Amino acid sequence: MSWLNSEAFTLFGQHIKWSDMLGNVIGLVGLAFGWRRSLWSWPVQFLSGVILFTAFATSHLSGSAGKQVVVMVVALYGWWQWNRGKGRAEDGQIAVRFATWRERGILAGTAALGTLAVAGLFTAVPTLSWDPWPDAYIFVGTIVAMYAQARGLVEFWFAWLLVDAVGVPLNFVNGFAFSGFVYIVYGALVLWGMRDWWLRSRKAERPVLEGAPA
Repeated sequence: MSWLNSEAFTLFGQHIKWSDMLGNVIGLVGLAFGWRRSLWSWPVQFLSGVILFTAFATSHLSGSAGKQVVVMVVALYGWWQWNRGKGRAEDGQIAVRFATWRERGILAGTAALGTLAVAGLFTAVPTLSWDPWPDAYIFVGTIVAMYAQARGLVEFWFAWLLVDAVGVPLNFVNGFAFSGFVYIVYGALVLWGMRDWWLRSRKAERPVLEGAPA
């Protein structure tokens, strides 16, 4: 598997690794499946995590590699959750909704406290990360976003936008240029997916008048 960390090509002076390219393209496909509310989103995201774990682990980026392990665990949870909830929407796919204010508070609080805790760990053990605070932010933000996706919450897309805002420059700085480019595409896909889930959640909340055509 050593070829995964060999150079695939050079783009704008940046050396693109096969693992960086494949892992992020597959992750992009997984997010697209998420937009379509397809169960395939989770095994595809799991595969992306496996490939990116290989990339980061062999590059001695322990913090980023560790994040991929957690991503794989959350992907398994998402697969289980969507399997359990499949069929709740009229089209047979997972139903989506906006989080309650309580759920939003829990997500935001978990993200804040989690970032503080992980950044503290990364700072105390410098070998885990070259950039403790932004790496911790992305680490925790990714987990929160994937958890919200597993629960079918529209806020999942907002969380991904916040992760992208830091992830793009961090990947370029750390030499994972393709990750940076893909994160830009992620941003466009997130906006598209957010609109779709938003409209679907509003449609699901709309009351059906008695006697109205279905």
